[in-house]
Parts: sequence; C-alpha cells; structure tokens
Amino acid sequence: MAAICVFCASSRTLDQRWLDLAAETGREIARRGHTLVSGGGCVGMMGAVVDGARSAGGRTVGVIPQSLVDLEVADLASDELLVTASMADRKTLMIEKSDAFLTLPGGLGTLDELFEVWTTATLALHTKPMVLVDADGFYRPLLDWLTTLTDRHFLKPAGQDLLLVADTIPAALTTLESHLP
Repeated sequence: MAAICVFCASSRTLDQRWLDLAAETGREIARRGHTLVSGGGCVGMMGAVVDGARSAGGRTVGVIPQSLVDLEVADLASDELLVTASMADRKTLMIEKSDAFLTLPGGLGTLDELFEVWTTATLALHTKPMVLVDADGFYRPLLDWLTTLTDRHFLKPAGQDLLLVADTIPAALTTLESHLP
C-alpha cells in the first residue's frame, strides 16, 4: 500500500463541509489500506483528515516544523510525528515520505505545497502521482487560469498533464491508485 500525502487547509474558521470532506478523505485512505502523510497539525482540515484516518484504523505520519509544535498545533496522536527545522524542510520530508499526493481545498500554504510537488515533477525530480480534488468547483478558477499558462506556452502540455483532477474523494483515490507503480 502507498503513503499518500494530503495537502489541505489548517484554518480553524472553515465551513463544516470542508472539515467533512477532509474527514472523508482520511477515512477513505485508511479503508483502502494506505498510510496518511500530513502536515502534522491537529487543527482545521488537517486535523479532520488525520482524525478521519484514525477513526478507520489508518496509520498517520505527521511532518511539522518546530515553530508550529511551539504553537501547540501538532498532531501528537500521530503514529509517527517528524519535527523539522523549517517549513522548507517540512515540504522536502513530506515529498520524500510520500508515494502520491492529494490536494484538498486550501489557501496559500496548500497551494505552496501543491506547486512545490508539481514543479519538482515537471523537472523530473520525482514521478509520484498528484491529484487535485476540485470539490464543488473550488479549484475551477485556478484550473482555468492554469490552462492559459499552457495556451501561452508558459507551461508545457506535458507538465499540465502531470496534475490529475477529480471531483470526489473516491475518484481521486482511484486515480492515484491507478498511477502508482
């Protein structure tokens, strides 16, 4: 089974539907026998995804910088909690520890993680599958804009094709699984 990294929001002020989506993601990852790799936090969607995974008997690996541990937002219930010196180190370790990436709705931090993984894939630094979950059209404006990058030759079509898109969690995980080695 695979180690699937989930990028998502850690905000404490989100609508319940986003927390429910994250919990569903964690449960589905666990039901399918995969390990969840997360940003190591216990709040917002990040907390909901790890709680969902654990509620379905899944294994969780959290990767968190010391600065966030100091703010008392670490998921201390993780089966494995890896503490890094910086946010940059966190991303590097999350990429190393994961076989695939799933991006749920989120803000700047989520987009930073997505673009880091996607950029390194376009540079052939890894071949791990990446799926963006466009639940309720959350990412539609971004996806439309990204298409203009390809149309204007700022992004090669092959690079755009590396980012897979799904509307639901089951479809996203089935897509990831079909692209695992």
